Amino acid sequence: MRKPLLATLALGAAVLTSATGTAAAAPNRVSGATPTAVTAAVHPDSASASVTASSFAGTVALSNCSGSLIRMPNSQATDPGLVMTNGHCLETGLPSAGQVITNQSSTRSFTLLNASAGTAGTLKANKVVYATMTDTDVTLYQLTKTYAQIQQSTGIAPLTLSATHPVQGHAIDVVSGYWKRVYSCSVDGFAYRLKEDQWTWKDAVRYTPECQIIGGTSGSPVIDTTTGQVTAINNTINESGGSCTLDNPCEVNEQGAVTIRRGTGYAQETYGIPACFTTGNKLNLSATGCTLAKPTAAAAR
Repeated sequence: MRKPLLATLALGAAVLTSATGTAAAAPNRVSGATPTAVTAAVHPDSASASVTASSFAGTVALSNCSGSLIRMPNSQATDPGLVMTNGHCLETGLPSAGQVITNQSSTRSFTLLNASAGTAGTLKANKVVYATMTDTDVTLYQLTKTYAQIQQSTGIAPLTLSATHPVQGHAIDVVSGYWKRVYSCSVDGFAYRLKEDQWTWKDAVRYTPECQIIGGTSGSPVIDTTTGQVTAINNTINESGGSCTLDNPCEVNEQGAVTIRRGTGYAQETYGIPACFTTGNKLNLSATGCTLAKPTAAAAR
């Protein structure tokens, strides 16, 4: 987990030169693979996804991170839109371990991208619906417009969150709206627990080596290219071989044994999120099947 980038592109692409490569300012695929589907061309009322050609449509660029316009499998066209990014991309700072933020006012804006990574429009939030770095690393913003209004004004449909567990061996694309790059690799496996500094995440997705993610890709949707749906959210990579420190996550198994995988990237699963949203895209942390961390009197704000 790289610390969120400063809100400045004036430094140019050189600011992101690192051992993992140099970011490009134009659409770019990191692997040499044939382009695969990275977005589901679905109407907001549809619960199914049809795979299309590689696209940035539905991804967003934040001031410091990447993200996506997303819908739940049962979301309707008249529901307020949702943008998903990492918890560590929250504009008010990184949530502490154990902290859960719900229904916090926000005026954050997002640049919505079209298929070729051009600007389709600007989305605006009115609140943080949910944000945490406990068990997972996610922020969900509610927008001021419905999916139908967004699609009418921009021509862009939301990406759909899969409600099923990611599959080991499936091809995936990590689609960064911030850097307009696509990282193509596969699900290598899963970390029972992924620990980084004070935070611990459950059942994290481990990438195969091709996905050498960099700063600014935080919050990117991870697309299962078989289904075209969002199966996880990109969030960290072990940069220098450190053990369980900031920017150097470690894997911890059921017996407590620690494994360090230098240069390995990770994502947090998102299949459990839809169970926490009911009719009208309303958050209900008490809903049947919802396993997202809940606020406590000491940690909530």
